[in-house]
Amino acid sequence: MDRNLNSVIEKRIKRTIENLKKNNFEARYAKTKEDALEIVKEYLKDGDTISNGGSVSVAECGVYDYIKAHNFNYLDRLTAKTSEETEAIYRAAFSCDVYFCSSNAVTENGELYNVDGNSNRIACISYGPKSVVMIVGVNKIVRDIGEAVKRVKSVAAPANCERLGCQTYCKAEGECVSLSKGGDICSGCSSDARICCNYLISSKQRHKNRIKVIIVGEELGY
Repeated sequence: MDRNLNSVIEKRIKRTIENLKKNNFEARYAKTKEDALEIVKEYLKDGDTISNGGSVSVAECGVYDYIKAHNFNYLDRLTAKTSEETEAIYRAAFSCDVYFCSSNAVTENGELYNVDGNSNRIACISYGPKSVVMIVGVNKIVRDIGEAVKRVKSVAAPANCERLGCQTYCKAEGECVSLSKGGDICSGCSSDARICCNYLISSKQRHKNRIKVIIVGEELGY
């Protein structure tokens, strides 16, 4: 990366981390994916019960492979053979020791913005797991909630619908239908496959450092 551009990005990261800390998030910087995995290891101990959302960012850092190779009680929804088993894992995740996910956007003001369809992920972010560890690529830093909303509608939702095979307007057109109508936070398509159903903004936290945000100096996920 160009040295001058990198300097600008590092200033954004520094500002974001400072404001996350003011809002009672634990916030740390990892220059690379490999560095992020080393930080993750600090948050885990033998025997921990661990679960996760369906995060591409976490996978790209090798976290799932590390968990599977060590002595943890891993609640892995990908091992479920029926919808009932999947639901049981979703519910069991609420009492896990560590829950891994990413964030759809992180504002420079120190806020997290997340949108879900099934919403087990945003439920766990809000309450339940003892510790929530988020791995967030630098591409997900935005100036404010307004930019976060637009990012989900123009990047995160279309890319995830493509990944998951959800037959939505944004998968077909590459952006949310609401962007042509002003793009307010809740507007969207009427598809039964819509993944933008529930919205979570996490700002000042009562439980200091429960949510840990690792910002990685590389682009990760969507």
